[in-house]
Amino acid sequence: MADGPPPALEAAHLTVRFGGVRALDEVDLAVAPGSACGLLGPNGAGKTTLFDCLSGVRRPSAGRVLLDGADVTRRSPTWRARQGLRRTFQRQQTFGSLTVEENVLVATEWHGGGGGPLADAVAAPTRRRRERERRAAAADALELCGLTALRDRPAGWLPIGTARLVELARTLVDRPRVLLLDEPTSGLDEQEVARVADVLRQVRADVGCAVVLVEHDVDFVVAACDRIVVLDQGRVIAHGSPAEIQADPAVRAVYLGTEVAS
Repeated sequence: MADGPPPALEAAHLTVRFGGVRALDEVDLAVAPGSACGLLGPNGAGKTTLFDCLSGVRRPSAGRVLLDGADVTRRSPTWRARQGLRRTFQRQQTFGSLTVEENVLVATEWHGGGGGPLADAVAAPTRRRRERERRAAAADALELCGLTALRDRPAGWLPIGTARLVELARTLVDRPRVLLLDEPTSGLDEQEVARVADVLRQVRADVGCAVVLVEHDVDFVVAACDRIVVLDQGRVIAHGSPAEIQADPAVRAVYLGTEVAS
């Protein structure tokens, strides 16, 4: 057995079958605490299916998902989220009628208010303390993502790039252990992309959060990640450091082409 802590998140021989088609074919993935892993591959390679299995949205046909070394394959998405595994999706998912701050606070509601309805009715000290803590955490997440000035703006009024930053802040408010980010820079301008890169560096360093991201911006993946896994037709065709992936002829042939210079 290897020394040291287990991976923050691990996929072991994950396989997903849709009839006779293997959307994932014995995929292995291991992400250490505080590290970042990028997933690359053409459309239909299996990246979102892998995210669905890791987050609990889909149960694999075979294989296991482990969180801090514990098998969570049969655990629900809600259970995994409460253990610190947080996810964003390709499609924007904010609550349009809620403010930016309220969208972030939603992620802390599962902790409860402290004391139940009676405590709410009498404004018990435990309830007031819990509410202060929730709002302080939300304020920190909003500041980190550059959203403080927009905290009272309805999320439905935001452009897509800013809404994606709201989604990111929502994943960060409750001290995540693992972030699964599905195309986090889609719709963002250059300044917002730089903000996302800074945020990921900070949460990795400050709380040891592991990051797995699917992204079509190859330059962003190369700059942000320690390791890269490349999928094609549900199978891992390459894995390694950004430099190793850039130099891999199989990756170039299947996916990268001329997007990354030699």
